[in-house]
Amino acid sequence: MNELTKKINETLSVIRKHTNENYTVGIILGTGLGGLVKEIEVKCEIDYSMLPYFPISTVESHRGKLIFGKIGNKNVVAMQGRFHYYEGYTMQQITYPVRVMKYLGVETLLVSNACGGMNPDYRRGDIMIMQDHINLLGDNPLIGKNEDDFGPRFPDMSEAYSLDLIKSAEDIARTNKIKVHKGVYVAVPGPNLETKAEYHFLRAIGADVVGMSTIPEDIIANHMGMRVLGISIITDECFQETLKKVNVEEIIAAAMAAEPKMTLIMKEVINKI
Repeated sequence: MNELTKKINETLSVIRKHTNENYTVGIILGTGLGGLVKEIEVKCEIDYSMLPYFPISTVESHRGKLIFGKIGNKNVVAMQGRFHYYEGYTMQQITYPVRVMKYLGVETLLVSNACGGMNPDYRRGDIMIMQDHINLLGDNPLIGKNEDDFGPRFPDMSEAYSLDLIKSAEDIARTNKIKVHKGVYVAVPGPNLETKAEYHFLRAIGADVVGMSTIPEDIIANHMGMRVLGISIITDECFQETLKKVNVEEIIAAAMAAEPKMTLIMKEVINKI
C-alpha cells in the first residue's frame, strides 16, 4: 500500500466513526459561497482539525467543516471552505480532500468560486459556468510519482468540465430565468489581486474570469474519473480602462448577494443526477 493510500485510510477511519454511508456527490464551496449548506439535510459535521492530514482553512468566510447529508435523495459531502495555494499549502495538500471524497464514493464533483470578471460582457454579480480553464498557478497536483490505482500518468483534460453537467446547469438557469455565461477560468497564485497589465494579459490569452482556486481540485477529480461542474460568481469587474480598488469585504458581499442563484442551480443539478 502506498503512503497516500495509508493517509486516506487514516482519514476515512475517523469519518467512518460518524457515518458509514456512501456519498455520490461532492461539493466544494468557495469564498462567500457557503449558503448551499442550508439546502443539505445534515447528518453530521466534522471540523477539518479533527481529520488527519486535512489542512486548516485560514481564509475569511471559509468555515472549515466537512458536511455530510442529503440533497433530495442524493447523499452529498460538502467542503464548507477550501484551501488555496497562497495559504502556503502544497498542491497535494490542497487536493487531498478530493482524493478522500473519491474513496467515500463521490462520482460527481460540484465546485464553486468567487472570481474577477475580465470579459466586457460580464458584470458584478453575474454567474459563469466553467467551460474550460487555464492553469497559471505554476504548479500541478500530479507532479511526482503517479499512483496508478488513482488514475493514469497522463490524464486527458479535453472535457475538464462535464458537458452533460454544463447543459443541465444551463437548462436549469433558463427555466428559472437566471442569466448565466459560459467561459474560461484562469487561476493565478495570488494572494494579491492583479495589476492592470496582468488583467490585460489574462484576457488576451483567452480567459473570461480570474481566480485563485478550483483548477487543482478539477485536475485531481479528472485524474480519479469524476465528472466536474464548476460555477463562478463574478465579484468584481476587472476592466483595464476602468479598474477600481476593491477589498475582500466587498468581494465576499458580492458573492453572498449572488449566491442564492448559484445555490438553486447546484441544488437542481444534483436532483437531476
